[in-house]
Amino acid sequence: MAVTDFPLKTARAAREGRAMQKGQQTKAAIVDAALGLATQIGLEGLSIGALAEVTQMSKSGVFAHFGSREELQISVVREYHTRFEDEVFYPAMKQARGLPRLRALFANWMKRTSVELDSGCLYISGAVEFDDRPGPVRDALASSVQTWHAAMKRAIRASIDEGHFASNTDEEQMLFEVHGLILALHYEARFLKSPGAIARANAGFENILRRYGANESPAAKPARPAKSKA
Repeated sequence: MAVTDFPLKTARAAREGRAMQKGQQTKAAIVDAALGLATQIGLEGLSIGALAEVTQMSKSGVFAHFGSREELQISVVREYHTRFEDEVFYPAMKQARGLPRLRALFANWMKRTSVELDSGCLYISGAVEFDDRPGPVRDALASSVQTWHAAMKRAIRASIDEGHFASNTDEEQMLFEVHGLILALHYEARFLKSPGAIARANAGFENILRRYGANESPAAKPARPAKSKA
C-alpha cells in the first residue's frame, strides 16, 4: 500500500467517526423527545409521525434510527430506566449499607415520584397499557421494574443482615408494601388530587420500618449530652 493512502484512510475514518457521533446525538435527541411525549400520552401514543413533527424531522429520518415503532418504544423504556437509576439508585449507593441505604433509596424514589405527579410515571402508565399484551415492549417494561425491585430487595436483605430489622423479616413482603405506597401515592395525588398524599406516603414508610423492627434511625439520632465542666 502506498504511503499516500494512509492520510486518505485517516480522513475517511475521521469523517465516518463524525457521522456516527452525529447519528448517535440525533438518535439521543429523538429518544429524549419521545420520552417527553410518552410521559404525556403514553407509549401507545408514540408514533413515527408524531415524533417527526415534534423533532421537525422527516418520517423517514426518524424511522432510519429505529426501524419500527416497537423499537422506538423499547428505546424510550430503556432511557427512562437509565434516568431512574441515575436519580434514584446510584446516589443511594453512597450511603452506608443497610437501613441508611434503604432510606436513601426510598427518599430518592419519593423525590422522583413527587416530580412525576405532574409528568407521569412510565412504569405505571406502561403497566396499564401493556399488562395484558405480551411482547418485547411489555418485556422491556417488566424487566426494568424487576431490576429495580431486585435492588430494593438487596437493600432490605442487607438491612436484615446488619441487624437493622428483625431476623425473620420477609423482604418480599416488605418490598410489596413499600411499592404499594408509591402506587397509592400516584393514585391519590395524581388522580384524586388528595392533599397531603406525599406526607402520608412518607409516614407509611416509617410505619413499615417500625413494624419490621427497625432499630436505627440515622437521620434522627439524639445528640449526646454535653459533658459537665464542673
